[in-house]
Amino acid sequence: MNKKYYSLGLAALIALVLVIGTQSCSIPKSRYMHYAERIAQSEMQHNPELWMTDGVQQPKWEYTHGLMARSFVQLYQATGDTAYLGYVNRFADRMIAEDGTILTYKQSIYNMDRIQGGNFLIMLNEIDPQPRYTIAIETLREQLNGQPRTSEGGFWHKQVYPCQMWLDGLFTGTTFYARYSAWKEDAAAWDDIVNQFRVVDKHTLKPNGLNYHGWDESRQMAWADSITGCSQETWGRAEGWYLMALCDVLDLMPREHSGRNELMAILNRVCESLLVYQDSATHTWYQVPDRPNDEGNYRESTCTAMYAYAMAHGANKGYLPIAYLDAARKAIDGLWVNAVRENEDGTVSLTNCCAVAGLGGTPFRSGTYDYYIHERIRDDDPKGLGPFILASIELANAR
Repeated sequence: MNKKYYSLGLAALIALVLVIGTQSCSIPKSRYMHYAERIAQSEMQHNPELWMTDGVQQPKWEYTHGLMARSFVQLYQATGDTAYLGYVNRFADRMIAEDGTILTYKQSIYNMDRIQGGNFLIMLNEIDPQPRYTIAIETLREQLNGQPRTSEGGFWHKQVYPCQMWLDGLFTGTTFYARYSAWKEDAAAWDDIVNQFRVVDKHTLKPNGLNYHGWDESRQMAWADSITGCSQETWGRAEGWYLMALCDVLDLMPREHSGRNELMAILNRVCESLLVYQDSATHTWYQVPDRPNDEGNYRESTCTAMYAYAMAHGANKGYLPIAYLDAARKAIDGLWVNAVRENEDGTVSLTNCCAVAGLGGTPFRSGTYDYYIHERIRDDDPKGLGPFILASIELANAR
């Protein structure tokens, strides 16, 4: 064979292999980053200022805003698009005064939800250090010094909910505790952080490997079992908060800490249990995830996005087997096909989001199956949008 044509043929073959290889790697990346940016850009169009998310009428320091801010910071880090960072910076400018005062924040109510925003503040401070951020972060950390605890050292979810731990609080409060401790290199805090998961898992673990939504140590609440103190059901989003919290804390804690394997074991157990209940048609999960065939249950978007994030992130980091990437891809693709609506103005909306659910309070929330399936459903809940963005980023960067 003529050496010239042999060389050209070999070069063409190598080029074709490279093109095919590049396409096979880049197609999922472009698809999932497209998902993340469409969701984010639509949210910026729906709510030109971040404080407007969650349907609020006035600026409020709330965990939902903290979650959205964190997701936009990570999207900026993934894309380099400063529009996403600017969206968060404007929110921080609105909420954090020059003296570090946080608008609408009240430490005295000892609500774990109110310190979640410290996560994005630490992230912002790493990008653009400002004294007011540091003051605000320290203010939030101070709340934990007085946060009421159970007899085993678990933080109460809120002061108005005595003796109660909810899965939600592990994400809203304990992740900030971990991020602050990593930031300050506070090695002594990690035993306490691990203990938060140990206590709540000990008391909320179900025979099927999932967790009950909440636990009342006093067993006085009407929703609590008189013997175990647990609520009656697994709520999809509460389990999602739990998984996201485990991933965040594992990212931040020292690799040599003795509790690391314990947290990874919980993450693996819950994710393995959830695979049993992933819908075979849409690859999403239900509002009450372990009762998929019961009347009135529905495929719920916020918990699905959270599970997808945890599975993708866990697989990317080596906390979970790599096979979980497939479950996460199917879940996000399932949401995109079945729950993301194209709007007339060119934006998209995430549908089938449970607006809110809890335990106790006024009016009283019973935590029964009937209660969860009848809570309000809405579009574009930030508790779904944020995790959807985070999950899509993870899948775009998957190994």
